[in-house]
Amino acid sequence: MKEQHQAILLSLEAVSKRFGGLKALDHVSLDVYEGEILALIGPNGAGKTTLFNVITGHYRPDEGKIIFDGRLINGLKPHIIAQLGIGRTFQNLRLFPSLTVLENVLSGRHSKLRSHFWHSLLHTPFERREEKHAQEVAQDLLKRLELGAMMDRAVGSLPYGRQKIVEIARALALEPRLLILDEPAAGLNDRERADLIDFIIRLNKERLSILLIEHDMDLVMQLAHRIVVLDNGAVIATGLPDEIQNHPLVIEAYLGREEEDDVI
Repeated sequence: MKEQHQAILLSLEAVSKRFGGLKALDHVSLDVYEGEILALIGPNGAGKTTLFNVITGHYRPDEGKIIFDGRLINGLKPHIIAQLGIGRTFQNLRLFPSLTVLENVLSGRHSKLRSHFWHSLLHTPFERREEKHAQEVAQDLLKRLELGAMMDRAVGSLPYGRQKIVEIARALALEPRLLILDEPAAGLNDRERADLIDFIIRLNKERLSILLIEHDMDLVMQLAHRIVVLDNGAVIATGLPDEIQNHPLVIEAYLGREEEDDVI
């Protein structure tokens, strides 16, 4: 699916972020459309993870606007942004190894819960209903992801590729409209990588919008509807995969370097 999507879900308008004298993001503008997979690529140090952290509220932008579903989200706390419908994973797994698969996924549901301290302390009917619903959502999600048979196993006992899927499942427990994936294929073997591609395609077919960082250019070319290229904190190209693959600035700044290292 390479067609242009009209409804904009997330929009960044001239977003900049500085750390002391370093300008990590330099007036970055991009849109994520409803139902698309947008890939963000660029060399190490280009500002990709900083951009994710700005979108999800871990950093506050110094300039520019971040608009999600028509709402300005600059400066909102990460848990508020999660509640609004943005789920994310991280470069390194942030699971609880000793907890079960189900318990890890339920931990991702936390921002969705509306029970307060007294509801939990008194175990009110409202708190019990909410807890039951969270269990049902998490169990249904794990079954759909073919992890149902593993839900009572300690997540640390699973193969690395399965743990990656559990982390994505935890982000999905929020029922997000936009899923942000930070290098989801890192550390996977060929079989796990193929399973991940199928998994992301299935999620997208359910109309989930996906924004991903990934160094595996073959995976990017298979999955992305559009690609944005960052270099030194600035957008140097935006387009369809074929356009990006043949863009002279991209070849110079990123793809050419990858080819020299035999990564592509």
